[in-house]
Amino acid sequence: MITERPASNPAGQPPARAVEAPVARRDVRAVLSAYVALTKPRIVELLLVTTVPAMMLADGGLPSLWLMAVVLIGGSLAAGAASVLNCYIDRDIDQLMRRTKRRPLPAHTVSPRSALVFGLVLAAVSVALMAAFTNLLAAGLTLAAIAYYDLVYTLWLKRSTPTNTFWGGACGAAPVLIGWAAVTGSLAPAAWGLFAVVFFWQMPHFYPLAMKYKDDYARAGIPMLPVVASTRRVNAEILIFAWLTVLTSLAVWPLGLSAIYGVPTLVVGAIFLVEAHRLCRRATRGEAVKPMRLFHWSTTYLTIVFVAVAIDALI
Repeated sequence: MITERPASNPAGQPPARAVEAPVARRDVRAVLSAYVALTKPRIVELLLVTTVPAMMLADGGLPSLWLMAVVLIGGSLAAGAASVLNCYIDRDIDQLMRRTKRRPLPAHTVSPRSALVFGLVLAAVSVALMAAFTNLLAAGLTLAAIAYYDLVYTLWLKRSTPTNTFWGGACGAAPVLIGWAAVTGSLAPAAWGLFAVVFFWQMPHFYPLAMKYKDDYARAGIPMLPVVASTRRVNAEILIFAWLTVLTSLAVWPLGLSAIYGVPTLVVGAIFLVEAHRLCRRATRGEAVKPMRLFHWSTTYLTIVFVAVAIDALI
């Protein structure tokens, strides 16, 4: 009788059972990373940069840590929900654009149904948190921001009009109002002033990105301004809204803020305007432009302005 010998293990090869667990762990990590990517964490971070200083100014100092934690968690979940639902709605065009084709839905890492459920759950939890632990005004603004971004901007405006960035700007500026409302239960002129800063800022912030990925948007049939308008028109809007951003930031100065806010805001505003004029001048001359320079500087500008708000409120 011939007995079958156990299969030999080639040198350097671990047993099958030894590799199953690491592979499974890698798969779990990949799926978790995909769900996190759907929430667009960088956008969440930027929104929180404007929320906390607005809360501090509303409070005249440092709000309770409990309230700040609730608003940060609720705001992060709300922003993440809006981004997830945005990815769900835009899955058809994301697969056509080089910049977005590696997102979880075009890459088939997450199914559309799973993304939809995930987004809706995040939205429900975020609004429930705000309603339970802040007030109805903050909760209502949170719900309105999510609905506006996904149903009005993503589903309609983004695909139908080159003014989509302008009208969609209310979503990105909403966290200022939400943070203020969570502290006071109302909205003051300073809250609306900071809202206007973020609202106007989004055009000179986003148009350079749209310039860089102009071909991508054209391929997907999205009428972003740089796709459908002349260079002169794009330049004009960048400059108009850059100036409105800076002027509005200075108009907020007398609304309960001191030179601690005003001086750095004036300095970084001047640099912001120089960068905007430089980009537009090079584009007008037909020279090679680096639109992402203004894009990145605009983020630095907004961060410095709101850090100045926070320091002023503390001091």
